[in-house]
Amino acid sequence: MPPFSIAGWHCGASKTGGVLAISRESLRINEEIRIREVRVTGAAGEQLGIMPTIEALRMAEEQHLDLVEVAPNARPPVCRIMDFGKFRYEQQKREKEAKKKQKTISIKEVKLRPNIDEHDFNVKLKNALRFVEEGNKVKVTIMFRGRELSHPELGRVVLDRVSERMGDLVSIERGAKLEGKNMTMILSPKAQKPAKVSKPAKQEDKGGNDDAKN
Repeated sequence: MPPFSIAGWHCGASKTGGVLAISRESLRINEEIRIREVRVTGAAGEQLGIMPTIEALRMAEEQHLDLVEVAPNARPPVCRIMDFGKFRYEQQKREKEAKKKQKTISIKEVKLRPNIDEHDFNVKLKNALRFVEEGNKVKVTIMFRGRELSHPELGRVVLDRVSERMGDLVSIERGAKLEGKNMTMILSPKAQKPAKVSKPAKQEDKGGNDDAKN
């Protein structure tokens, strides 16, 4: 039975040649393993073969380690002699690191008025740019009051200014939409392509050294 790796631990392969993954459900360890016999992999990855479970438990105890059922659906089940506490620590550490790498995208909002002045517009635009650079979507909201609702085109003009000023940094996920007294637009950050670094041109070797000429 050829060896293989499971979540950083060396175990056995199934009869079909596939990889036996450790179950994400709670693993059975030591006395929780009630089956009569198991296939055992040692702490160093060596194949110890099929043996009575009580014998495998004795071997694990002598090494001050645990017997862990890593492939309960195999016939017979595959168990690994290991430091289960260390295994769980490393597994949780990997999961924590993977979670850190996951980028959470949230929707930030900037609110403007249809008759906003240039200074306030630039302040709101700066905030929107910061949100996008952080990887967030931006909901741009135009708030109408009273008779301003009779001129929704003024809100669209402001939204167009925002999208134009943000340029290639964003794409319009949802265009201008009037909702009650507000007009909204959602912008999504575009994936930035890495800039191509031009390689310096190779100098041609003319094959001669002027200093060597007589």
